[in-house]
Amino acid sequence: MMTTSEITDVMYQLFVLAVQLAGPVLIISMIVGIVISIIQAATQIHEQTLTFLPKLVVIGVILVINGSNMLRAMQDFTKQIFEMIAR
Repeated sequence: MMTTSEITDVMYQLFVLAVQLAGPVLIISMIVGIVISIIQAATQIHEQTLTFLPKLVVIGVILVINGSNMLRAMQDFTKQIFEMIAR
């Protein structure tokens, strides 16, 4: 049976992992969106779909570059949880 402190520790690790996995994708996507918005404001081209493709490409590149590390982190966390269950 897990104690309250162990459950709290697992939840904290889960939230940290979620931030580590989603953070880079969200931050870089936001930066690309801001840059595209500045370009749109400067050129006065206000097309809603213009920001979609660059964000999609950047997110795809990030996942290709960092996807294996993200998967490894999720696998390590899952192994840790299963080891805790087996005790």
